[in-house]
Amino acid sequence: MAKKTKTRKYHVKLKERELKSGNKSLYLDIWYDGKRKYEFLKLYLINSKKESDKELNKQTSQLAENIRAKRQLEIQSNKFGFTSDFKLDTNFIEFFKSIVESRKKKETSGNYGNWASTLIHLTKYAGTKNTLRNIDEIFIEGFKQFLENKARTKSDTPLSKNTQSSYFNKLKAAINEAYDKRLIPDNPAKRVKSIKPEPTHRQYLTIEELRLLAKTDFRYPVMKNAFLFSCLTGLRWSDIIKLTWSKVYKHYEGYKIDFRQEKTKDFEYLDISQQARDYLGKRGNPNDKIFIGLKYSGWHNVWMQKWITGAGINKEITFHCGRHTFACIQLQMGTDIFTVSKLLGHSELKTTQIYAKIIDKMKQKAVNKIPDINL
Repeated sequence: MAKKTKTRKYHVKLKERELKSGNKSLYLDIWYDGKRKYEFLKLYLINSKKESDKELNKQTSQLAENIRAKRQLEIQSNKFGFTSDFKLDTNFIEFFKSIVESRKKKETSGNYGNWASTLIHLTKYAGTKNTLRNIDEIFIEGFKQFLENKARTKSDTPLSKNTQSSYFNKLKAAINEAYDKRLIPDNPAKRVKSIKPEPTHRQYLTIEELRLLAKTDFRYPVMKNAFLFSCLTGLRWSDIIKLTWSKVYKHYEGYKIDFRQEKTKDFEYLDISQQARDYLGKRGNPNDKIFIGLKYSGWHNVWMQKWITGAGINKEITFHCGRHTFACIQLQMGTDIFTVSKLLGHSELKTTQIYAKIIDKMKQKAVNKIPDINL
């Protein structure tokens, strides 16, 4: 005789309790598997005949219904075999902090800084008492509006669109992680659209400008060599700063570098030219850093810009522009986009296509330079 499967009965009903003031308090009557629980929502219907209050009551009722549906989904998830104990009372800010700390050792300093900054803005928006139970579409949309309209930088200016996008995506990533760890039965983040970033202008140098820089003195020679090396190899600052002599070796076709990308953590082999090798200087011990004393800060960036200007170049250049320069020069010289993508260590070709668009614009400008022949 087949064994009977026990069916767990449940209901989640939205109810009202009239207060002495005539207003009504909304609460949930939850019954599941023989157990009953009341959840007071701290939402109230106002006893008023004003149209504005009626509209407010309508919105409040809708919010309460959304919460009721969410609780029902949580119970259904339990019923249909997902984890039986969702940790919905976990403090969300503490959970987010744990994610930030876990990325401290794994992420680049820039990406870790973005997580830490997101935590600061998230705390300003939501305080420190919210639990995972409160994280729904309304909470997420509210954080989006906070970033777009209220959040400020340390210098008291609005956040850029790309910074808003970055911080908002960090929130969504945290909620995704909570869902993956089965702390919550549903993932509201997947139903909220991200903030669309604006296209960034990728500044780069031409071959002629690189020649000017090579001839121009710089207060920090080690930084000059490191930057020109980046322009000739496409390596990021985070990879150059950690480069040791054990990673550079000569083979029958020239020189190679093997390294693990700081950003993607992928292991890469990179061919470099004799010219690039010359900027590394005299070989040291295997574990010695190549660019000894290399530092980068706001102060160094000021002096770098003075170096650029002193060479007669009217562009705002940061160290990362060396990577952009390498990509653009390679494409200008006819290197196919797939090869350039591999040289840059991109995981997706669409990332490299941004540089191809820059070159296309250059071609358009060049065509438009032809003078009028209709004499």
